[in-house]
Amino acid sequence: MARTKEFDPDAALESALELFWRRGYEATSMSDLVEHLGIGRASLYATFCSKHELYLKALDRYGQTHDPRLVRELSQPGPALPAVRAVVRRFAAEAAAEDTRECGCLVTNTAVELGPHDQAAARRVEHSWDHVETLLHSALVRAQAQGELPADRDPLTLARMLLVLLQGLRVVGKASSDPTRVRDAAEQALALLD
Repeated sequence: MARTKEFDPDAALESALELFWRRGYEATSMSDLVEHLGIGRASLYATFCSKHELYLKALDRYGQTHDPRLVRELSQPGPALPAVRAVVRRFAAEAAAEDTRECGCLVTNTAVELGPHDQAAARRVEHSWDHVETLLHSALVRAQAQGELPADRDPLTLARMLLVLLQGLRVVGKASSDPTRVRDAAEQALALLD
């Protein structure tokens, strides 16, 4: 007869997500996870297979919980360009904020830490970036159709530039103690939408 799980796998995944987000993949050991989650090593392996699989599941969960906000912000009815500007300014503010800059963005952190040598992680990062780029592109196409964005601007190229900017804001914000650096960069990039 199979034993019943003595813990909630969903709650364990949320807790692991928080630890990985704060510390990174390499700096988080299985011992750290066992202690932080309060779950035995054998139970963790039985449920999540490995630290790597647990990390990938946590990264997937991160996308599921953070993407809906961006979808709402960029898909709301009415003028689209103010929504794009608000998203860029929100990313800059979060990147510069003392309470959020230490953790940064789990997708960006993964791109920097694991992307160059971990294909499974890199695929998830690319998927996330494709999703953000698609949302930005769609909003910019709407803005152009509504006369908010000049007709001579390429919405796809602008979306790609903004994606790179958003990721760069997260990296620089995490490492810099000067909040004006990310804010100034965001405002300069937004000037390209005029």
